[in-house]
Amino acid sequence: MDLAAFKLSLAKSAPPKGLALALQALWWDAKGDWAKGHDLINDEPGETAAWAHAYLHRKEGDLGNASYWYGQAGKPVAKVSLEDEWAAIAASLLKQEGA
Repeated sequence: MDLAAFKLSLAKSAPPKGLALALQALWWDAKGDWAKGHDLINDEPGETAAWAHAYLHRKEGDLGNASYWYGQAGKPVAKVSLEDEWAAIAASLLKQEGA
């Protein structure tokens, strides 16, 4: 799945089957359910989950918490728009997962 197909899937009521939790979290966030996205990855280990977690806290406005999660992900704190960051994370994770 590429980013365009991932975005098209937002018209459905549930994320595509087989997506990693970080991608599911981004999917729910894009659907307007930040809390559901956050709940999915809140206790999920790994750098990909941490990257999505960082984005979600940045979107929430909790920059201190976001900074911590960027560090856990091994990523610099994002300076681009939230929309651009969401797309960059989703595209990268889709490519990594081969989803």
